[in-house]
Amino acid sequence: MTQFRPCIDLHQGQVKQIVGGSLNDSGAETNFVSTHDAAYYAELYKTHQLLGGHVIALGPGNQEQALKALAAWPGGLQFGGGVNNRNAEMFLQAGASHVIVTSYLFADGQFSWEKLEAIKQVTGVDRLILDLSCRRTESGWQIATDRWQTITDTVVNAETLTELASHCAEFLIHAADVEGLQGGIDEALVKLLGDACPIPVTYAGGARSLDDLKLVDQLSGGKVDLTIGSALDIFGGSGVTLDQCIQWNKR
Repeated sequence: MTQFRPCIDLHQGQVKQIVGGSLNDSGAETNFVSTHDAAYYAELYKTHQLLGGHVIALGPGNQEQALKALAAWPGGLQFGGGVNNRNAEMFLQAGASHVIVTSYLFADGQFSWEKLEAIKQVTGVDRLILDLSCRRTESGWQIATDRWQTITDTVVNAETLTELASHCAEFLIHAADVEGLQGGIDEALVKLLGDACPIPVTYAGGARSLDDLKLVDQLSGGKVDLTIGSALDIFGGSGVTLDQCIQWNKR
């Protein structure tokens, strides 16, 4: 059954919810800036045993907050954002259950199997999550790196998902074109993930209500989990409450 997965998104040292497609070197279109630090949300998720959540650092200046979140719930949160084979061990030792990688695995838009093997030597398969966040193109969906601004040559399809599945524990996939817009999920992408992913996968992007948890469950046959960000009441949203998501997971 589809589960709700929590998130802590960090931008410029604060917990924020942004419009994913707007993120660049100058900043981002922001939906919400929290008065709480990252540890507050980590402790909240720990209290309610909301498992499999992720802390994502969107650009520089976020390490202090990330480490606070990981320390608040050791083993309870995944971490991504600038992770590579040199710093992955540090984040795991700091309390991350898994590390999440995207941009490190690419050079000039090309996927590097050599880099994948290098980070696997540090994390093993069981503590590595591949972030295949993507944008729509004429080819379908292509992985986007560098804060979703650089579209790579790697297409998110059944072949890619099957090929990469044996190299990691999970996939995390943001639909960057709808991320933060609260305009509904990318239904076709969710269905593809449900049909093609042989390992656990979390989708994020566009969720706006409890009905989206039901829709993802239906479209994916319960195989895809869902992250809800900007629509959630704890992030200033009015579409769905954290308590509703907690109750959904207890079904």
